[in-house]
Amino acid sequence: MKKVKVGIVGLGRLGIEHARNLAFKIPNAELIAVCSVVQEEVDKVQREWGIPYGYTNYDEMIKNEELEAVAVLSPSPFHVKQIVSALDAGLHVFVDKPLGVTVEECREAEKAVERNEDKVFMVGFMRRYDPSYAYAKKLIDEGRIGKPFLIKCTSCDPEHTIDGAIRFAATSGGLFIDMAVHDIDLARWYLGSEVDQIYAIGGSYVHEEFAKYGDGDNVCSLMKFKDNSMALFYAGRDAAHGYQVETEIVGTKGSLRIAAEPAKNMCKIFDNNGVVSECSQSFQERFSEAYVIEMQEFINCIVEERKPDITVYDGTKNTEVAFAATKAFQENIVVQL
Repeated sequence: MKKVKVGIVGLGRLGIEHARNLAFKIPNAELIAVCSVVQEEVDKVQREWGIPYGYTNYDEMIKNEELEAVAVLSPSPFHVKQIVSALDAGLHVFVDKPLGVTVEECREAEKAVERNEDKVFMVGFMRRYDPSYAYAKKLIDEGRIGKPFLIKCTSCDPEHTIDGAIRFAATSGGLFIDMAVHDIDLARWYLGSEVDQIYAIGGSYVHEEFAKYGDGDNVCSLMKFKDNSMALFYAGRDAAHGYQVETEIVGTKGSLRIAAEPAKNMCKIFDNNGVVSECSQSFQERFSEAYVIEMQEFINCIVEERKPDITVYDGTKNTEVAFAATKAFQENIVVQL
Protein backbone atom coordinates (compact mmCIF):
# COMPACT_ATOMS: atom_id res chain seq x y z
CA MET A 1 0.00 0.00 0.00
CA LYS A 2 1.32 3.41 -0.95
CA LYS A 3 1.61 5.65 2.09
CA VAL A 4 1.45 9.42 1.67
CA LYS A 5 4.13 11.13 3.76
CA VAL A 6 2.51 14.01 5.65
CA GLY A 7 3.64 16.85 7.86
CA ILE A 8 1.36 18.82 10.17
CA VAL A 9 1.64 22.34 11.53
CA GLY A 10 -0.25 23.20 14.71
CA LEU A 11 -0.58 20.82 17.66
CA GLY A 12 -3.40 22.52 19.55
CA ARG A 13 -6.80 21.03 20.43
CA LEU A 14 -7.70 20.07 16.86
CA GLY A 15 -4.17 19.78 15.50
CA ILE A 16 -3.24 17.01 17.91
CA GLU A 17 -6.47 15.19 16.97
CA HIS A 18 -5.59 15.25 13.27
CA ALA A 19 -1.98 14.35 14.04
CA ARG A 20 -3.12 11.30 16.01
CA ASN A 21 -5.43 10.25 13.19
CA LEU A 22 -2.68 10.57 10.59
CA ALA A 23 -0.24 8.65 12.76
CA PHE A 24 -2.48 5.80 13.89
CA LYS A 25 -5.88 5.64 12.15
CA ILE A 26 -5.30 6.24 8.43
CA PRO A 27 -3.54 3.22 6.90
CA ASN A 28 -2.33 4.92 3.72
CA ALA A 29 -0.84 7.94 5.50
CA GLU A 30 2.46 8.28 7.34
CA LEU A 31 3.00 11.24 9.65
CA ILE A 32 6.70 11.98 9.33
CA ALA A 33 6.91 15.60 10.51
CA VAL A 34 5.29 17.80 13.13
CA CYS A 35 5.60 21.55 13.58
CA SER A 36 4.63 23.89 16.42
CA VAL A 37 5.99 27.14 17.78
CA VAL A 38 5.94 25.39 21.16
CA GLN A 39 9.08 23.24 21.32
CA GLU A 40 7.68 21.11 24.16
CA GLU A 41 4.70 20.06 22.00
CA VAL A 42 7.02 18.97 19.20
CA ASP A 43 9.33 17.07 21.57
CA LYS A 44 6.43 15.27 23.26
CA VAL A 45 4.86 14.03 20.01
CA GLN A 46 8.19 12.98 18.56
CA ARG A 47 9.16 11.13 21.71
CA GLU A 48 5.84 9.38 22.35
CA TRP A 49 4.88 8.58 18.75
CA GLY A 50 8.28 8.09 17.15
CA ILE A 51 7.88 10.88 14.56
CA PRO A 52 11.23 11.34 12.77
CA TYR A 53 11.14 15.08 12.08
CA GLY A 54 10.19 17.95 14.37
CA TYR A 55 10.19 21.69 13.64
CA THR A 56 9.34 25.00 15.23
CA ASN A 57 9.66 26.75 11.86
CA TYR A 58 7.05 25.92 9.19
CA ASP A 59 9.17 27.17 6.29
CA GLU A 60 11.88 24.73 7.32
CA MET A 61 9.43 21.83 7.51
CA ILE A 62 8.11 22.27 3.97
CA LYS A 63 11.70 22.11 2.66
CA ASN A 64 11.80 18.47 3.76
CA GLU A 65 12.08 16.58 0.48
CA GLU A 66 10.41 13.47 1.89
CA LEU A 67 7.13 15.32 2.41
CA GLU A 68 4.28 14.90 -0.07
CA ALA A 69 1.51 16.73 1.82
CA VAL A 70 0.88 19.05 4.74
CA ALA A 71 -2.05 19.52 7.09
CA VAL A 72 -2.41 23.14 8.23
CA LEU A 73 -3.92 23.34 11.73
CA SER A 74 -2.20 26.54 12.82
CA PRO A 75 -4.06 29.64 14.09
CA SER A 76 -6.34 31.15 11.44
CA PRO A 77 -4.21 34.25 10.61
CA PHE A 78 -1.41 31.95 9.34
CA HIS A 79 -3.54 29.76 7.07
CA VAL A 80 -3.24 31.51 3.72
CA LYS A 81 0.50 32.19 3.94
CA GLN A 82 1.13 28.55 4.82
CA ILE A 83 -1.27 27.29 2.13
CA VAL A 84 0.44 29.34 -0.57
CA SER A 85 3.99 28.41 0.43
CA ALA A 86 3.16 24.69 0.64
CA LEU A 87 1.35 24.54 -2.70
CA ASP A 88 4.12 26.48 -4.41
CA ALA A 89 6.61 24.04 -2.86
CA GLY A 90 4.81 21.21 -4.66
CA LEU A 91 2.88 19.80 -1.70
CA HIS A 92 -0.74 18.71 -1.39
CA VAL A 93 -2.56 20.74 1.28
CA PHE A 94 -5.30 20.15 3.82
CA VAL A 95 -6.35 23.20 5.84
CA ASP A 96 -8.83 23.56 8.66
CA LYS A 97 -11.49 26.25 8.39
CA PRO A 98 -11.47 29.17 7.98
CA LEU A 99 -9.69 29.33 4.66
CA GLY A 100 -8.56 32.87 5.47
CA VAL A 101 -9.30 35.68 7.89
CA THR A 102 -10.41 38.04 5.11
CA VAL A 103 -12.09 37.46 1.77
CA GLU A 104 -9.05 39.03 0.10
CA GLU A 105 -6.86 36.37 1.70
CA CYS A 106 -9.19 33.69 0.42
CA ARG A 107 -8.70 35.04 -3.11
CA GLU A 108 -4.94 34.62 -2.63
CA ALA A 109 -5.51 30.99 -1.71
CA GLU A 110 -7.71 30.53 -4.79
CA LYS A 111 -4.91 31.81 -7.04
CA ALA A 112 -2.39 29.45 -5.42
CA VAL A 113 -4.73 26.48 -5.94
CA GLU A 114 -5.34 27.50 -9.56
CA ARG A 115 -1.66 27.72 -10.40
CA ASN A 116 -1.02 24.34 -8.72
CA GLU A 117 -3.98 22.49 -10.21
CA ASP A 118 -2.13 19.16 -10.13
CA LYS A 119 -2.16 19.27 -6.32
CA VAL A 120 -4.97 18.16 -4.02
CA PHE A 121 -6.33 20.98 -1.88
CA MET A 122 -9.03 20.47 0.74
CA VAL A 123 -10.71 22.69 3.34
CA GLY A 124 -11.75 21.02 6.58
CA PHE A 125 -15.53 21.29 6.83
CA MET A 126 -15.79 18.01 8.68
CA ARG A 127 -19.55 18.00 9.22
CA ARG A 128 -20.00 16.92 5.59
CA TYR A 129 -18.15 13.71 6.56
CA ASP A 130 -20.06 12.98 9.75
CA PRO A 131 -22.10 9.81 8.99
CA SER A 132 -25.41 11.39 10.10
CA TYR A 133 -24.91 14.56 8.06
CA ALA A 134 -23.73 12.56 5.04
CA TYR A 135 -26.82 10.32 5.32
CA ALA A 136 -29.09 13.39 5.44
CA LYS A 137 -27.46 14.67 2.24
CA LYS A 138 -28.09 11.29 0.58
CA LEU A 139 -31.78 11.44 1.56
CA ILE A 140 -32.09 14.99 0.23
CA ASP A 141 -30.46 14.02 -3.07
CA GLU A 142 -32.88 11.07 -3.34
CA GLY A 143 -35.83 13.42 -2.93
CA ARG A 144 -37.05 11.92 0.35
CA ILE A 145 -38.14 15.30 1.76
CA GLY A 146 -38.92 16.98 -1.56
CA LYS A 147 -37.21 20.31 -2.19
CA PRO A 148 -35.57 21.68 0.96
CA PHE A 149 -36.55 25.29 1.66
CA LEU A 150 -35.50 25.86 5.29
CA ILE A 151 -32.52 24.88 7.41
CA LYS A 152 -32.29 25.58 11.15
CA CYS A 153 -28.87 25.27 12.76
CA THR A 154 -27.68 25.39 16.37
CA SER A 155 -24.00 25.35 17.34
CA CYS A 156 -23.08 25.81 21.00
CA ASP A 157 -19.78 25.43 22.82
CA PRO A 158 -19.92 24.50 26.49
CA GLU A 159 -19.44 27.03 29.26
CA HIS A 160 -16.45 25.11 30.61
CA THR A 161 -14.39 26.10 27.52
CA ILE A 162 -15.17 29.83 27.81
CA ASP A 163 -11.70 30.84 29.06
CA GLY A 164 -10.15 29.66 25.81
CA ALA A 165 -12.78 31.46 23.74
CA ILE A 166 -12.10 34.70 25.61
CA ARG A 167 -8.34 34.25 25.24
CA PHE A 168 -8.61 33.98 21.44
CA ALA A 169 -11.45 36.49 21.01
CA ALA A 170 -9.16 39.12 19.49
CA THR A 171 -8.12 36.82 16.63
CA SER A 172 -11.08 34.42 16.23
CA GLY A 173 -12.95 36.65 13.77
CA GLY A 174 -16.13 36.37 15.82
CA LEU A 175 -18.80 33.73 16.33
CA PHE A 176 -19.96 33.60 12.73
CA ILE A 177 -16.53 32.88 11.27
CA ASP A 178 -15.35 30.84 14.25
CA MET A 179 -18.38 28.56 14.68
CA ALA A 180 -21.38 29.30 12.46
CA VAL A 181 -19.22 28.96 9.32
CA HIS A 182 -19.74 25.18 9.61
CA ASP A 183 -23.50 25.72 9.56
CA ILE A 184 -23.16 28.12 6.63
CA ASP A 185 -21.33 25.40 4.73
CA LEU A 186 -24.06 22.87 5.55
CA ALA A 187 -26.81 25.29 4.49
CA ARG A 188 -25.17 25.91 1.09
CA TRP A 189 -24.59 22.15 0.69
CA TYR A 190 -28.09 21.04 1.64
CA LEU A 191 -30.08 23.84 0.00
CA GLY A 192 -27.99 23.86 -3.18
CA SER A 193 -28.14 27.63 -3.44
CA GLU A 194 -26.12 30.69 -2.46
CA VAL A 195 -26.89 33.36 0.15
CA ASP A 196 -28.61 36.53 -1.04
CA GLN A 197 -29.55 38.56 2.08
CA ILE A 198 -28.37 38.41 5.70
CA TYR A 199 -29.66 39.84 8.97
CA ALA A 200 -28.03 39.15 12.33
CA ILE A 201 -28.55 40.03 15.99
CA GLY A 202 -27.06 39.02 19.33
CA GLY A 203 -24.94 40.26 22.19
CA SER A 204 -22.61 39.52 25.08
CA TYR A 205 -25.28 38.36 27.48
CA VAL A 206 -23.10 36.33 29.85
CA HIS A 207 -19.50 37.31 29.11
CA GLU A 208 -19.13 40.99 28.31
CA GLU A 209 -15.49 40.49 27.31
CA PHE A 210 -16.56 39.67 23.73
CA ALA A 211 -18.27 43.03 23.17
CA LYS A 212 -15.02 44.98 22.89
CA TYR A 213 -14.10 42.87 19.86
CA GLY A 214 -17.42 43.50 18.12
CA ASP A 215 -18.43 39.95 18.95
CA GLY A 216 -21.04 38.30 21.17
CA ASP A 217 -21.33 35.17 23.27
CA ASN A 218 -24.70 34.37 21.63
CA VAL A 219 -25.73 35.41 18.11
CA CYS A 220 -28.46 34.62 15.59
CA SER A 221 -28.79 35.16 11.86
CA LEU A 222 -31.58 34.90 9.31
CA MET A 223 -30.50 34.38 5.71
CA LYS A 224 -32.42 34.37 2.45
CA PHE A 225 -30.95 32.35 -0.41
CA LYS A 226 -31.08 33.16 -4.11
CA ASP A 227 -33.71 30.46 -4.72
CA ASN A 228 -35.87 32.00 -1.95
CA SER A 229 -35.01 29.26 0.57
CA MET A 230 -34.24 30.24 4.17
CA ALA A 231 -31.71 29.54 6.91
CA LEU A 232 -31.77 30.26 10.64
CA PHE A 233 -28.53 30.11 12.61
CA TYR A 234 -27.89 30.25 16.34
CA ALA A 235 -24.37 30.10 17.77
CA GLY A 236 -23.40 30.35 21.42
CA ARG A 237 -20.37 29.98 23.65
CA ASP A 238 -21.84 29.17 27.08
CA ALA A 239 -24.11 26.12 26.97
CA ALA A 240 -24.51 24.76 30.50
CA HIS A 241 -25.14 21.17 29.38
CA GLY A 242 -22.18 20.68 27.05
CA TYR A 243 -21.33 20.79 23.34
CA GLN A 244 -24.36 20.88 21.04
CA VAL A 245 -24.71 20.88 17.27
CA GLU A 246 -28.26 20.40 15.97
CA THR A 247 -29.61 20.73 12.44
CA GLU A 248 -33.09 20.54 10.94
CA ILE A 249 -33.78 20.57 7.20
CA VAL A 250 -37.38 21.21 6.16
CA GLY A 251 -38.56 20.25 2.69
CA THR A 252 -41.79 20.25 0.70
CA LYS A 253 -42.46 16.58 1.53
CA GLY A 254 -40.91 16.14 4.95
CA SER A 255 -38.06 17.13 7.22
CA LEU A 256 -34.86 15.75 8.73
CA ARG A 257 -33.44 16.40 12.20
CA ILE A 258 -29.83 15.62 13.06
CA ALA A 259 -28.74 15.37 16.71
CA ALA A 260 -31.93 16.87 18.11
CA GLU A 261 -30.51 15.85 21.49
CA PRO A 262 -26.71 16.23 21.97
CA ALA A 263 -26.44 12.72 23.42
CA LYS A 264 -23.00 11.39 24.33
CA ASN A 265 -24.16 7.88 23.42
CA MET A 266 -27.27 5.67 23.44
CA CYS A 267 -27.17 5.04 27.20
CA LYS A 268 -29.70 6.67 29.54
CA ILE A 269 -29.11 6.87 33.27
CA PHE A 270 -32.02 6.24 35.64
CA ASP A 271 -31.18 7.56 39.12
CA ASN A 272 -32.26 10.12 41.73
CA ASN A 273 -31.89 12.86 39.09
CA GLY A 274 -34.56 11.20 36.98
CA VAL A 275 -33.82 9.95 33.47
CA VAL A 276 -30.53 11.47 32.32
CA SER A 277 -28.93 11.49 28.88
CA GLU A 278 -25.28 12.53 29.11
CA CYS A 279 -24.18 15.14 26.55
CA SER A 280 -21.05 15.46 24.43
CA GLN A 281 -18.62 17.90 26.02
CA SER A 282 -16.40 18.91 23.09
CA PHE A 283 -16.23 19.11 19.30
CA GLN A 284 -13.45 16.51 19.36
CA GLU A 285 -15.79 14.05 21.05
CA ARG A 286 -18.85 14.77 18.88
CA PHE A 287 -17.04 14.73 15.54
CA SER A 288 -14.21 12.28 16.22
CA GLU A 289 -15.37 9.92 13.45
CA ALA A 290 -15.91 12.77 11.00
CA TYR A 291 -12.34 14.00 11.49
CA VAL A 292 -10.97 10.56 10.59
CA ILE A 293 -13.20 10.21 7.52
CA GLU A 294 -12.36 13.75 6.41
CA MET A 295 -8.59 13.23 6.57
CA GLN A 296 -8.94 9.78 5.01
CA GLU A 297 -10.69 11.43 2.05
CA PHE A 298 -7.81 13.91 1.66
CA ILE A 299 -5.25 11.10 1.61
CA ASN A 300 -7.38 8.98 -0.74
CA CYS A 301 -7.65 11.90 -3.16
CA ILE A 302 -3.84 12.10 -3.31
CA VAL A 303 -3.41 8.36 -3.84
CA GLU A 304 -6.24 8.14 -6.41
CA GLU A 305 -5.25 11.38 -8.16
CA ARG A 306 -8.67 13.03 -7.85
CA LYS A 307 -10.06 16.17 -6.23
CA PRO A 308 -12.33 16.36 -3.15
CA ASP A 309 -15.89 17.64 -3.39
CA ILE A 310 -15.06 20.56 -1.08
CA THR A 311 -13.13 23.19 -3.03
CA VAL A 312 -11.19 26.32 -2.27
CA TYR A 313 -14.19 28.26 -3.59
CA ASP A 314 -16.39 26.73 -0.87
CA GLY A 315 -13.89 28.06 1.64
CA THR A 316 -14.09 31.54 0.12
CA LYS A 317 -17.88 31.59 -0.12
CA ASN A 318 -18.36 30.35 3.45
CA THR A 319 -15.93 32.99 4.69
CA GLU A 320 -17.65 35.72 2.68
CA VAL A 321 -21.05 34.82 4.12
CA ALA A 322 -19.70 34.58 7.68
CA PHE A 323 -18.12 38.02 7.49
CA ALA A 324 -21.27 39.46 5.95
CA ALA A 325 -23.20 38.05 8.92
CA THR A 326 -20.66 39.67 11.25
CA LYS A 327 -21.19 43.00 9.48
CA ALA A 328 -24.98 42.62 9.77
CA PHE A 329 -24.59 41.89 13.50
CA GLN A 330 -22.20 44.76 14.22
CA GLU A 331 -24.06 47.39 12.20
CA ASN A 332 -27.65 46.15 12.71
CA ILE A 333 -28.35 46.16 8.98
CA VAL A 334 -29.47 43.75 6.28
CA VAL A 335 -26.46 42.84 4.12
CA GLN A 336 -27.01 42.11 0.44
CA LEU A 337 -24.49 39.76 -1.20
